[in-house]
Amino acid sequence: MTGAGNSAKDPVIESLIFDLLQWLANGERTYEDVMEAWRTSCPRLTVWEDANDRGLVAREQVNGRKVIRPSSSGLALLDQRSRRQS
Repeated sequence: MTGAGNSAKDPVIESLIFDLLQWLANGERTYEDVMEAWRTSCPRLTVWEDANDRGLVAREQVNGRKVIRPSSSGLALLDQRSRRQS
């Protein structure tokens, strides 16, 4: 079980999820790239797990590779956060 229920309002996790979505939106990332950069064994730092649980990332097969991208919900969150920061 991930910490999604516990960290959904944690500003640190929320900020890191936003960073993850921005990173994914800025270029094609394979599953391996994402796991290398974002997976953690820290039970209090569940960025990847929370983003998945909340449906903010999508997995697609592209030319035989598993590619991770922001989902439509993830893109909406990016847009919402970008507008608030403007």
